[in-house]
Amino acid sequence: MGVTMFNRIKKSLMIRLGMLSREELTVEACLQRGMKVGKNCSGLAGSTIDYAHCWLIEIGDNVTFAPQVYLLAHDASTKRYLDYTKIAKIKIENNAFIGARALIMPGVTIGKNAIVAAGSIVTKSVPEGSIVGGNPARIIGKTEDYINKHRLNMETAHVYDNDWTIGGNITLDMGNKMAEELKNTIGYVK
Repeated sequence: MGVTMFNRIKKSLMIRLGMLSREELTVEACLQRGMKVGKNCSGLAGSTIDYAHCWLIEIGDNVTFAPQVYLLAHDASTKRYLDYTKIAKIKIENNAFIGARALIMPGVTIGKNAIVAAGSIVTKSVPEGSIVGGNPARIIGKTEDYINKHRLNMETAHVYDNDWTIGGNITLDMGNKMAEELKNTIGYVK
């Protein structure tokens, strides 16, 4: 049995035993095909990655992906008319945050310290330190202003430590208390 066949069987067993998710296998497969990912990235395993063109995707350090982000390095809208599919690189620079169900299209660069709001369709590059949102995504603010606003809000808001999360020690009573405290306002959790 060759090494390739052995690795396939090993991965299949790891999936069946719950040691490796199909999403992690996808990320691993994309990395093997040339996708570049920096250090300390989180959430990428919950994203949909354009496997057919993954070598055109480059992700920097400390990038956070919320669930169900789409990274598409191709756009087949030209295929029927030109018999060719449009392809281009996607580059996500250091310290960016990509919100849930955002779609990053080919040819887009997400600048350093940028935030992409949940559900956004990003068809144009995002400048460093900017927040974009919408369909198509447009600049709606600056990351620095947004963080400063929330830093100030935390002085008077309900702030919860890690115990108040699923990964911590939250109880049903704590969850009910949090829901009551946040009935008409926002809070912050570690």
